[in-house]
Amino acid sequence: MNENLFASFIAPTILGLPAAVLIILFPPLLIPTSKYLINNRLITTQQWLIKLTSKQMMTMHNTKGRTWSLMLVSLIIFIATTNLLGLLPHSFTPTTQLSMNLAMAIPLWAGAVIMGFRSKIKNALAHFLPQGTPTPLIPMLVVIETISLLIQPMALAVRLTANITAGHLLMHLIGSATLAMLTINLPSTLIIFTILILLTILEIAVALIQAYVFTLLVSLYLHDNT
Repeated sequence: MNENLFASFIAPTILGLPAAVLIILFPPLLIPTSKYLINNRLITTQQWLIKLTSKQMMTMHNTKGRTWSLMLVSLIIFIATTNLLGLLPHSFTPTTQLSMNLAMAIPLWAGAVIMGFRSKIKNALAHFLPQGTPTPLIPMLVVIETISLLIQPMALAVRLTANITAGHLLMHLIGSATLAMLTINLPSTLIIFTILILLTILEIAVALIQAYVFTLLVSLYLHDNT
């Protein structure tokens, strides 16, 4: 019970060298590919899910926005597989690191905003001042809207980090309680273990939902700027 709760969130090293890069590159290797004309059921299901997700996210976009479809699909697959692999015992979840999530959020947000200023600069500037704003409130609203725009990538990164980290901590606490109660009270241990199983199922859903939410918000930022 004296184990550090945050030990699993420390970036691992191999011979003193950071192993985070290898861990980040590992999930794409698990995605199956096919070299045959007729795919098996796994490949067919994977392609169906990708088409369903991309269709749902890209329906609201125009032609320019749909050029981001490959990037957004790759993003949701990467985050989902990384989150799911992080649920395995003694594994490291890169999406619990705020620095990595910021490294994903800031370039995507900046690309969408820069595209908006390049293609529709009037509409982009109009977001800073809603129509019908009283004249005395104009300076304050411009500052507020500017802050809300600049805080978008931080909100993206913090949301993903907080949800994944909270789930891992809760699973760690309940797992430790299960081991502690094993030699004290068996019925209570069974109840806690059942809660742990249900929480694990919930965390699997959270891992997939957070990947979808992150990508969907990036897609909405893109839609506002194209």
